[in-house]
Amino acid sequence: MTFNKLMKGMLAAATVFTMVACGGSSAPASGSDSSSAASGGNTAIKIGGSGPLTGGAAVYGNAVKNAAEIAVEEINAKGGLQFELNFQDDAHDTEKAVTAYGALKDWGMQASILTVTSAPGAAVAPLYSEDGIFAITPSGSSLAVIYKDAANQTGSYGNIFQMCFTDPNQGTASADYLAAHKDLGSKIAVIYKNDENYSTGIRDKFVNQAAEVGLDIVYEGTFDDSNATDFSVQLTQAKENGADIVFLPIYYDPASLILKQADSMGYAPTFFGVDGMDGILSLEGFDKSLAEGVYLLTPFSADASDDLTANFVTKYKEKFGETPNQFAADAYDAIYAIAMACENAGVTADMSTADITAALVSQFGSMTFNGLTGSDVTWAATGEVSKAPKAIIIKDGVYVGVQD
Repeated sequence: MTFNKLMKGMLAAATVFTMVACGGSSAPASGSDSSSAASGGNTAIKIGGSGPLTGGAAVYGNAVKNAAEIAVEEINAKGGLQFELNFQDDAHDTEKAVTAYGALKDWGMQASILTVTSAPGAAVAPLYSEDGIFAITPSGSSLAVIYKDAANQTGSYGNIFQMCFTDPNQGTASADYLAAHKDLGSKIAVIYKNDENYSTGIRDKFVNQAAEVGLDIVYEGTFDDSNATDFSVQLTQAKENGADIVFLPIYYDPASLILKQADSMGYAPTFFGVDGMDGILSLEGFDKSLAEGVYLLTPFSADASDDLTANFVTKYKEKFGETPNQFAADAYDAIYAIAMACENAGVTADMSTADITAALVSQFGSMTFNGLTGSDVTWAATGEVSKAPKAIIIKDGVYVGVQD
């Protein structure tokens, strides 16, 4: 069976939590976070992963888990290649991520979608490297996820890949976009979290690229875990310095507070974020009207008209009652990319972990993938993905693709 046939048949998937295989039989899930499928004597390839299903970043983790389940269901419903998914809650905590890794290893994980967020990813990456288990993270964008020495971008793990843009790429692309769209504003303020690799990595590259392309950064403000609720000082300084664009390389939780506090003080610049802000519309208790006009740079737009996006969005809405965000789309693509690599290399569940990893690493270093988040997607040997970002804007409480 070719990968193209696999993709064409994905709409025939059974929308049940316990995946049904080609023989019509089913295997029970191995725990509340595990979905499985097997037919006859076939054994499914065990795919692990972890993310925040609880806590402040739960919007991300649940989106990844939900979309990964959909992808696994679709693949398993076709017969032949079978996956079993076990997704653990790490609560965006490094220690819990390490514990989750241990549980997944004991379960017999043969490949993985690693973690959802970067700090847990950086914590478990050495473990995946030591044990030689292939992993591709949907959304762990820090260089520390793929490099042993992230600061100097040296010592790539070799068996860990990213479906999402790296933090530096997001910073560069954001500066380039603003330089090409001067109608959005001419003076820029940056507010970032100084104790987080994700935020500082994007900020650093953005500032460097801004200097290259002639952007005018009039103010930079920072915060950390100790003062992540009151942004009055940063917003006042941005306003007093005449910033008509505020760049937010941060996650949606603090961003929601910034939008609320800016509104209360009558400050209405153009807010421009990156993938960490995707999900703000799903934040419980958040007034969506405060995000009206916010720009995000992301690889996925849920309102795209292509069949693959439309089918995924329809299925996700039917199953989970909400519009999928970029994290969901990247997770869906990550599972399908693993499937493509397995098909190309003839990977089977009875192969050793070392052989599976070698086969997948070889495929990811050479194959071209088309999915929800990009066409003609490729990967460097370091694990970094190459694909084009898209700009979206929030209008009337939904994400809308920007037509240039």
